[in-house]
Amino acid sequence: MAGTLASYLLGDSVFQFSTVIGSYLFAMVWAAIFPDSSREAWWRVSFSIELMVGLVGGFSSAALFLAFAYTQGFRLILYAVVVAIGILVGLEIPLLMRILKNRLEFRELVAHVLTFDYLGALAASLLFPILLVPKLGMVRSALLFGIVNAGVALWSTYLFRDQLGGRSLLRAASIAVLALLGAGMAASEKITQAADNNLYADEVIFSRDTRYQRIVLTKWKDDVRLFLSSHLQFSSRDEYRYHEALVHPGLAAIPGARRVLVLGGGDGLAVREILKYPDVESITLVDLDPEMTRLFSTHPYLVTLNQHSLTNARVHVINADAFPWLQQTSDAYDFVVVDFPTQPITLSANFTPRAFYRLLAKHLSAQGLAVVQSTSPLFARQSYWCIVETLKQAGLKTYPYHLYVPSFGEWGFVLAGVYAYESPVSLPGGLRYLSAALVPQMFQFPVDMLPVDAEPNRLNDQVLVRYYEHDWREITH
Repeated sequence: MAGTLASYLLGDSVFQFSTVIGSYLFAMVWAAIFPDSSREAWWRVSFSIELMVGLVGGFSSAALFLAFAYTQGFRLILYAVVVAIGILVGLEIPLLMRILKNRLEFRELVAHVLTFDYLGALAASLLFPILLVPKLGMVRSALLFGIVNAGVALWSTYLFRDQLGGRSLLRAASIAVLALLGAGMAASEKITQAADNNLYADEVIFSRDTRYQRIVLTKWKDDVRLFLSSHLQFSSRDEYRYHEALVHPGLAAIPGARRVLVLGGGDGLAVREILKYPDVESITLVDLDPEMTRLFSTHPYLVTLNQHSLTNARVHVINADAFPWLQQTSDAYDFVVVDFPTQPITLSANFTPRAFYRLLAKHLSAQGLAVVQSTSPLFARQSYWCIVETLKQAGLKTYPYHLYVPSFGEWGFVLAGVYAYESPVSLPGGLRYLSAALVPQMFQFPVDMLPVDAEPNRLNDQVLVRYYEHDWREITH
């Protein structure tokens, strides 16, 4: 939970999970220095640990959300919580072995304790992403596990009543902790709302944790904004600039395009622009998160924004990971839109390696083009040209271009294909920003956005992560 929450809020999931798990495992070694004592003390300590794990672990997600929203010490609190839980959990197994050593042979004792420990870990790690986070969210999931631990502590006062003295006091402590966790469960929605309201400048009108990300929608007057894991994805006031630039320079240049593929873009806004071409017969959208496509297919405001694009008869929505999905299909497309979310300093789908683009090239028709949204050539200059170089290394001709989006600043795209690209002579009607005369200008770069040396992003060496980290560190400092 700590690793997931840290990657939601801070990005860089590899770093967050590595440091959280490393700190947790290191904290567990403190169990080795637990002093020997009387058998009755073992029972009492084991009981206390179970309650503390329930209390600290149960409120961990709520505490971390509030710490991120209201303090500057999120990382300190994160690792303090992880270390505390690591120490407590690290003490549990040695204590269980001491308590049970007179009941079982040593070989059987170790096998039994470790077997149930690992089975429990497997069950929890499967339930967490598949059921708990999508249904309960991060805060309630943590509280539920806390309630389980406190319930085990209360059960142990009956199961081991002959070994425990002062059972009434211990039961009262268990009931008190269960009551606290139950109150936290009842107030969990208010806790997340308080954190969100302080974290986001505008009113939060929707928030949900999914298996893959945290989705938040905010609203101020007529401006609705989408945030994925705390990173802005669009503002309804200017998203048309981004999506018109993403789709039309490429698609309008392909005569008679019939089949279009959109990878990412679960908001349906790129699909909205593609539907402006009556000759396009089918649009396949592949987005990892079913909650995204469900939200943008049903929410009253959002379906107005994307003009009901995801429920159009020409659109087929598939919820899958784009890379393996491309490996499994043999279809060819006239135009491919790669619209993965950009999350600075994080390993996400946007960090597609050369192998992905080589695979993508195999799915382009004879005159086909692909367009890749490619971050800012001004604020993340080396990252942008790394994406361009990666496409070149995949055997594609590249045509970089950019435009200004008020919510993001200068933003970049790359058109890629096997054959030479020529700017379209006309665009569909009803556009709010783009015109055929403007398109050639978008392919001109000022001096401060001109190409810089960058290595291609490879599957076994994702240099783009390092470029992103360096580029965004320069901006924030």
